[in-house]
Amino acid sequence: MSAETGEPTTLTVDELAARAGVTVRTVRFYSTRGLLPPPEIGPRRVGRYGPEHLSRLALIEELQHHGMTLAAIERYLHRLPADLSADDLAIHRALVASWAPEAPQDATREQLARRAGRELVEEDVDRLAAMGMLERTDDPDVFRIDPATLHLGVRLLDVPIALESILAAHAVVQEHTRSAARELSRLFRDEVGGEEVEAIKALSAHMHPLVVQALVIAFQRSMKEELRAWFGEG
Repeated sequence: MSAETGEPTTLTVDELAARAGVTVRTVRFYSTRGLLPPPEIGPRRVGRYGPEHLSRLALIEELQHHGMTLAAIERYLHRLPADLSADDLAIHRALVASWAPEAPQDATREQLARRAGRELVEEDVDRLAAMGMLERTDDPDVFRIDPATLHLGVRLLDVPIALESILAAHAVVQEHTRSAARELSRLFRDEVGGEEVEAIKALSAHMHPLVVQALVIAFQRSMKEELRAWFGEG
């Protein structure tokens, strides 16, 4: 178990498949194609998988949703640094997912528990809902989940932070991202002329991926600076 979060540090192939929402056969197939690094071999020659495997499976799923062939996915993954952490892969997947329309899925409580890798109490569901990872439906045992972010939300469940703080953090992110989006939209309109709708759409489509990547990089750098200041590092 992880000392920080209480989560298992390794997973069996069955646990990995359940968390990723795929079959064991799919995991083994990806492994034979080199899309997943080999597991650590534990006692009794049992393969043990870590968070990086789970994040890599999520990235493969996202690339497939974009219509990439298996060969194209292989080339894509082989270009990534071999030492990317689970968090790095999750950020990379978020960037890829931002170009595609949202595709929420309905999941029963049992399916949600399988995807989460654990039973979820009502407080867990409230936290995931507060973070925007799922929505309740009219059926108390059916939830609308965001597959792209659910596993990140589950990892946050064990972080010792109050639900009120999660809601406050979500409000801060919403406020500032909307403000940035409004200002950028205004710049686009000023660049091409406020009445040229098609020109604005074309410029927005061209700039969207560049802007998202720039925002992610700028935020990461700002967070590192804040943490260095917090810890009193030079």
